[in-house]
Amino acid sequence: MSANPVEPLSIASVVDHVYVAIRQRIIDGELPRGSRLHQEDLAADLGVSRTPVREALRRLAAEGLVQMQTNRGARVADIQGADMRSPTEARMVIEPGAARIAAEREASVERMRAAIATHRHLIPDVGHSFDANREFHLALVEASGNAFLMQFAEILWVSRIGEPIYARQVATPADMHLDADEHEAIMAAIEAGDAGRAEALTRRHLEHALERLLAAI
Repeated sequence: MSANPVEPLSIASVVDHVYVAIRQRIIDGELPRGSRLHQEDLAADLGVSRTPVREALRRLAAEGLVQMQTNRGARVADIQGADMRSPTEARMVIEPGAARIAAEREASVERMRAAIATHRHLIPDVGHSFDANREFHLALVEASGNAFLMQFAEILWVSRIGEPIYARQVATPADMHLDADEHEAIMAAIEAGDAGRAEALTRRHLEHALERLLAAI
């Protein structure tokens, strides 16, 4: 008996494949911030037509990882100057509430604890301490147990596009240690089940970050 033929991928499946492939290249830095995205080259490299590449780029643009420019094609997003304010403001909507929920549900803080320890160990390396900083904040949102909040957080944190924002917020090793200290306080409030304090500390932590950012741009 012959094997059943393999069904060809649907257009939607091809778009998903292309989206994941391009997204990963942005995350890994293979496609640097600000670099031009040529649809023809991406299509040839991924072995697809331009249609799924175009759809994947639109999806990435909706996530903020790609910038679509009229008559100029697409580029990997490169947040500069005043544009750096928006991601932090978005996090101020998501993360304090996530911290409150995490405290209310008495969530595990082990992932946060490990991220803080790594963060302290890596100071003053901005690039690698950014990774540990991102890990803490994703762990905080994950502790809420809310998949929708986690999805929003990942959009804001998933790529290295946020690294220049972080670099301006923590210009000195003292700033990096302050970040870690504030993370410790947030974690302690969550571990203690103090929802109000966890929410307030997270909001204040992000306000500090925004104040340092605005002072630097």
